[in-house]
Amino acid sequence: MKAIKLFQGYLWHPKGLQFDPKAQLPRQLGGVHILIDPVRPPFSFFENGTPTETQQFYQVTLLTLTEAEPAELKPLTQQISDQLNAYLYATPKEVGWQLMEDLRPV
Repeated sequence: MKAIKLFQGYLWHPKGLQFDPKAQLPRQLGGVHILIDPVRPPFSFFENGTPTETQQFYQVTLLTLTEAEPAELKPLTQQISDQLNAYLYATPKEVGWQLMEDLRPV
């Protein structure tokens, strides 16, 4: 059994917003684990010039334990993406995220 990362990226919200992503997002979708860890902003400014220091950032990693090779998990990524999007789009409008497919062993 090996851990394979399916997606990795960031979720953020204004520091003053009472929002807990660990309470809003599931810890698992099927056999896929969702890890959410607070991190420092990975860049200084957003594209519109807003300083990222005004936001609380979290690293979000989705991984699964499997015997399959990463390339074999491509169909799973679409299914999980669809399921996770339902949760992400239900967050307050001030919450942003960027998650990218990242089919690699951990």
